Amino acid sequence: MAVHCLHRRQNRDKPMTYLLALDQGTTSSRSIVFDRQGRIVSMARQELTQHYPLPGWVEHDPDEIWSAQIATARQALHQAGLDARAVHAIGITNQRETTVLWNRKTGRALHKAIVWQDRRSENLCDQLRADGHEPAIQAKTGLRLDAYFSGTKLNWLLDNLPGARAQAERGELAFGTIDSWLIWNLTGGHAHITDVSNASRTLLFNIHTGHWDPDLLDLFNIPAAILPDIQPSSSAFGHTDPALFGLSLPVCGVAGDQQSALVGQACFSEGMAKNTYGTGCFMLMHTGTKFQVSTNGLITTRTAQSGQATEYALEGSVFMGGAVVQWLRDGLGAIRQSEQIEALAASVPDAGGVVLVPAFTGLGAPYWQPNTRGTLTGLSRGTTLAHIARASLESIAYQSTALLHAMSKDAVAAGAAPLSELRVDGGASVNNLLMQFQADLLGIPVVRPSMVETTALGAAFLAGLASGVYANPQELSDLWTLDRSFEPLRSRDEAQHLMAQWEHAVRQTCTE
Repeated sequence: MAVHCLHRRQNRDKPMTYLLALDQGTTSSRSIVFDRQGRIVSMARQELTQHYPLPGWVEHDPDEIWSAQIATARQALHQAGLDARAVHAIGITNQRETTVLWNRKTGRALHKAIVWQDRRSENLCDQLRADGHEPAIQAKTGLRLDAYFSGTKLNWLLDNLPGARAQAERGELAFGTIDSWLIWNLTGGHAHITDVSNASRTLLFNIHTGHWDPDLLDLFNIPAAILPDIQPSSSAFGHTDPALFGLSLPVCGVAGDQQSALVGQACFSEGMAKNTYGTGCFMLMHTGTKFQVSTNGLITTRTAQSGQATEYALEGSVFMGGAVVQWLRDGLGAIRQSEQIEALAASVPDAGGVVLVPAFTGLGAPYWQPNTRGTLTGLSRGTTLAHIARASLESIAYQSTALLHAMSKDAVAAGAAPLSELRVDGGASVNNLLMQFQADLLGIPVVRPSMVETTALGAAFLAGLASGVYANPQELSDLWTLDRSFEPLRSRDEAQHLMAQWEHAVRQTCTE
């Protein structure tokens, strides 16, 4: 089906141009209406049920994801006092790697979605490593061989759901990450598509050619018939079923959440970097058109594609970022609302020697210790909940600092200059105590924009580029504005001492 986004082109100076961003995350589904200046007009959110059927297993209900996403989209439009005619285009951003398998005829998922945090396919990864496949996989995909990514999750579904592999071989099933699942439902089953940024997180996508790789499909035993088509992130993905909003709307932008945030932060140039403080923490540094394999525990990924150029980023992923605050709230009952952690942590001058290594689902980059579990060290009779709260916040900054150190080493090895600033976003970036501690550890400014909802904003920007709201990325850069710059206050010796304590705690954790 031919789809055209440019048919809704307007005068770029015309007021009242709105873009609807669907932001499907790990803990919630959100929808945000943006105006042309990238300002939030309205926002709606629904929390997402987390399912933990076994230790290390994490699942979501695909039907709940879809119903929550469409409900928040309608609610956001209602709150803004808009009907669908005011929406120029829709952009989608999503939790990456989370894997859905559904029947093409019925549109029903065969199983709950396997979430990116899920570790059930570690045995397959271990076997492939033992067989010597990891170097070739990393050379083709830019990724480490890890259960984090979609390919091994999909293999598990095909092997463990009765009859699934035979159905897949007959072309009766469809695989997708959450973006593909949403597009399928938005278009009434007419479009089975993904974008390059999400495809690059599957272990099945050749990051150089831009296509599904036949050798990788054979290695992971994945039938090509179940895979979605791949296209640029800013392009025509289909039109919504008219029954959803009262008329058909074009879907013109799709990107995985972290690549979308890179767009929302206007990091379009080589050497620019951002860190998103969400459920996990995800640091990306734009490397331009240069593909670079990290020698310091990072991965290489495709950036969101808005033109013809193929561009890359180095990425480090922290599995437990803001989720540590959820653990304090829901697991320990230390706070009633997530926003209360800053005041509790600030009630003590420091963590009192307490160090939390939140390896609740293993450690991600740059350590890659999937079987490690969390530790809390340095406890004394004087330790209070406030000290543990502060150690929890600091653990987010420690992990992110380890990522930036690895990123800087890779940058220098490639002949680039070390990072001079870090742009930050995501829910936890509004925590001033955390951002100041982050700047102290890094020794460079931590820069927070006025708009911290950069993940959703990036999806809106991508949709706006494809539908003619914006002429080029420079227009998006001009919309980026500063809220606050956190300058380092601690000496480098003190920062290095703190990081040495952290690394010692990590080593203790990894030997448990």
